[in-house]
Amino acid sequence: MTVGPNTDTDRTELHMADKHDWIRVQGARENNLKDVSLKIPKRRLTVFTGVSGSGKSSLVFDTVAAESQRLINETYSAFVQGFMPSMARPEVEMLDGLTTAIIVDQQPMSAHVRSTVGTATDAGALLRILFSRLAEPHIGSQKAFAFNVATADASGTLVVGGKSIEKGFSVVGGMCLRCEGMGTVSDIDATQLYDASKSLADGAVTVPGWKPDGWVVQSFVESGFLDPAKPIRDYTADELHDFLHRDPVKVKVKGINTTYEGLLARVHKSFLSKDRETLQPHIRAFVERAVTFATCPECEGTRLTALTRSAKIDGINIADACAMQISELADWVRAVDDPSVATLTAVLGGTLESFVDIGLGYLSLDRPSGTLSGGEAQRTKMIRHLGSALTDVTYVFDEPTVGLHPHDIQRMNDLLLRLRNKGNTVLVVEHKPETITIADHVVDLGPKAGTEGGEVVFEGTVDGLRASGTLTGRHLDDRVSLKPSVRAPKGKLEVRGANAHNLRDVDVDIPLGVLTVLTGVAGSGKSSLIGGSVSKRDGVVTVDQGPIKGSRRSNPATYTGMLDSIRKTFAKANGVKPALFSPNSEGACPQCKGAGVTYTDLAIMAGVATTCDECEGRRFDSSVLHHRVAGRNISEVFAMSVTEAEEFFGRTEARTPAAHTVLRRLVDVGLGYLSLGQPLTTLSGGERQRLKLAAHMGEDSSVYVLDEPTTGLHLADVEQLLALLDRLVDAGRSVIVIEHHQAVMAHADWIIDLGPGAGRDGGRIVFEGTPADLVAGRSTLTGEHLAQYVAR
Repeated sequence: MTVGPNTDTDRTELHMADKHDWIRVQGARENNLKDVSLKIPKRRLTVFTGVSGSGKSSLVFDTVAAESQRLINETYSAFVQGFMPSMARPEVEMLDGLTTAIIVDQQPMSAHVRSTVGTATDAGALLRILFSRLAEPHIGSQKAFAFNVATADASGTLVVGGKSIEKGFSVVGGMCLRCEGMGTVSDIDATQLYDASKSLADGAVTVPGWKPDGWVVQSFVESGFLDPAKPIRDYTADELHDFLHRDPVKVKVKGINTTYEGLLARVHKSFLSKDRETLQPHIRAFVERAVTFATCPECEGTRLTALTRSAKIDGINIADACAMQISELADWVRAVDDPSVATLTAVLGGTLESFVDIGLGYLSLDRPSGTLSGGEAQRTKMIRHLGSALTDVTYVFDEPTVGLHPHDIQRMNDLLLRLRNKGNTVLVVEHKPETITIADHVVDLGPKAGTEGGEVVFEGTVDGLRASGTLTGRHLDDRVSLKPSVRAPKGKLEVRGANAHNLRDVDVDIPLGVLTVLTGVAGSGKSSLIGGSVSKRDGVVTVDQGPIKGSRRSNPATYTGMLDSIRKTFAKANGVKPALFSPNSEGACPQCKGAGVTYTDLAIMAGVATTCDECEGRRFDSSVLHHRVAGRNISEVFAMSVTEAEEFFGRTEARTPAAHTVLRRLVDVGLGYLSLGQPLTTLSGGERQRLKLAAHMGEDSSVYVLDEPTTGLHLADVEQLLALLDRLVDAGRSVIVIEHHQAVMAHADWIIDLGPGAGRDGGRIVFEGTPADLVAGRSTLTGEHLAQYVAR
């Protein structure tokens, strides 16, 4: 055989290329990581384990994935980068062997009213194209089937080279003009906005925060359109129109030019244009009292015009198709037999089948994306990647089994393995042993959380993890056995005719004074039952995983209210004002305003946060730090962990009973590793829920509803959670838990199982009784999996 001159060189290059089979991390120091160095195998499934706060997300998301995305962004031009989110380089000495990272996390999808499952994936666009090709009568392009596109006609004159050319265009859109494509209309009850017996000068406007001497009311007083001393009930028709409905007009208020606008329009802009969940409680109560939301009578909630709904394929219009359960829609698409759209139906059918494969076949394309749970949102984001032809990509998942029934976890595991088998690197942060055991490689971080974590305590195989003696290894095969006896109910909470979403006129009695677990496959109706029939009742506190509203200045000390008592302790001990000990008040560092860092915006480049050189990150003015309690200043208190602070404020010299009580609750819910000053924006969903629970435990409420409290909990922490639930019940509270974790099911006094399937296949009570009866009968999917769990 003749060897060409470049053969040896080619062989050498191929051999060198094959050496790049690892992602190498050296000296990672992001957040609590302590100079972590490790090698992650490519084209393998690697699971990262460890207790909450041990540094898993800091390593996987904030270091490996963040640097990969930053490097990809830098390949674009400066102009394009100006439209992209800026990212700073993570704290790491060296990263080598990175590939393109695709992050599939649990962050909620857009909560905008126009965002649906269909618009958030390719399915909606493909379905619109299908109807634009085949629907009869033909009404236009795919824009005619989009509820985000309005019908418009325009014409004008274009002057080119001194010649006038008449130009015009027409767009046929699918948006219902009455509701502007939102499906609902809102009406403001004007009587809730003012007291007709009073004048403007006497405080007729009753909108919260709008005082008689405030800027808004003064714009009415000084507008010249209204008599400020005249009661509203005495206004003429023209005056009442000017007060409520007048279009914007320029006026002068206290010598300053401003815009006068009718009261209804002002209220709409000030309150209805914002997410109600972000409003303060008293403002939200006002909005709920003054505003009514109803299904649009013109489009009947479909968001689409009558013209759009008139175009049909085999008697089905696009609104009907989007309202179908996705598993049914997939069958309907497969039945569309037209050679001209064969390629389109194949792609659309494959996308819809991916929903079914991933356990989301019970959703519909018109489901608002903001209503999806964290687990549903993460799986929805996976859809576009399952059929991708890309290989050698790094996929990063954050607890992909969240919200999944044990029956569905195997399906998720199969999907992770599918991505790996296509030649991709799959990195998974996970606590569930069912997913840990399928890993090719395991990285365990710890040994504990917060400042006591941030180290790699094990790397290797699953069998090696079991024998390693780490916290994860010791608890990997933990099982909770059934209770020998259960508590007797002390009453019942009756639910009759519940029919929210997929519920089918459910009648059920939820026992009080015990630990009740609601379970069933994802989409079976658990949240619909609780949210529609239980949560809004008096005496019921619902603790979910929704985001905590607050800025990067908010932290556990401010959120729980313990900072007030801590400030008073410092003030009393030093004979000064409490306001000095708040980073958001008089005691704040004058340079960074109490943030501890200064932020520099570098336009298209990543913004930079640098430690304040005035206070050196301590947040407070130097004069405040001279004041001490038991040898510690207020900045050192902010840096304490919850566990350390709980001991500190229990001492005689620093004793603060109110703060100590709250800190004790935080320890009880497993958040002892958090620092008092840690920004709330850095907390995971599970940490947020447990923080809310600790804050609510001081309320005089009789019923607690918890939504999957095991989310984000390490195997070793589940036992602590069960002990906390027992303490709540033993203290006279009723605890209702929506949960899939078998350990919580086995520990329950009473189980209510919904199903038998998801979506339209669910919505019924398939079992009520004790865990022992559920295991003995094995009559449901939950019963089968719980029986397997307790038998191991």
